[in-house]
Amino acid sequence: MTQGMGADLAGRAVLVTGASTGIGAAAARAFATLGCKVAIHYNASRNRADEVAADVRFAGGEAHLIGGDLTDSATARRVVDEAAAAMGGLDILVNNAGGLVQRVPLAEIDDTFFDQVMDLNCRSVVMACAAAVPHMRRGGRGNIVNVTSVAARNGGGTGAAMYASAKAFVSTFTRGIAKELVRDNIRVNAVSPGVIATPFHERYSTPQMLESFKGSIPMGRLGTPEECAGAFVYLASDALSGYVTGQILEINGGQYMP
Repeated sequence: MTQGMGADLAGRAVLVTGASTGIGAAAARAFATLGCKVAIHYNASRNRADEVAADVRFAGGEAHLIGGDLTDSATARRVVDEAAAAMGGLDILVNNAGGLVQRVPLAEIDDTFFDQVMDLNCRSVVMACAAAVPHMRRGGRGNIVNVTSVAARNGGGTGAAMYASAKAFVSTFTRGIAKELVRDNIRVNAVSPGVIATPFHERYSTPQMLESFKGSIPMGRLGTPEECAGAFVYLASDALSGYVTGQILEINGGQYMP
């Protein structure tokens, strides 16, 4: 067991959705170093999820791989239930799965695109939370950490209005259920990354766009997934953040200062 900050997380059962790459992978690895049992959810990237699982085990954590498309409500619930069954309960849920889908101007948004963005970023979070709560109630406690975005604050970049709006939903949903679940000894918070160097931006942002983003960041650079990982540990640890609920923790190099 690791001594010091976050030591109370040793042995806790953690599910991280979208954990095969980027911020989710970094979070899974961070929990592993604290002796957690970690369920690594993936959708299409099984090979990358295998790599994360190997890292988790090397760090001394227990790893479980669970696949599924969280845009489907039944699948989202199954992933949570399978994670809880594999680990003997569920103490911490990190709702990291999400994505921009593609950059689309307003005039080209249709019902299909609308549903894709909302199902991936909103429905998945709602259904995973709903499925997690019974397991946490049985354990007498729990922590939910959702992932929103600086886009929820500033509207996002070109063609990302739908994604930004979906993440604003996540932020508000976080606050709403934090009030509802506090009586069950379940805290609910969110991490809000800024521009982080992950496959997300490799897929959706041009080099020119990233240079432009840098100009709006006082630190003058993009963040790394590892620089987000500590926020998940902090919010998941009752010893570190036991009086914190309904909060959005901004990690953006000073790009947005609420």
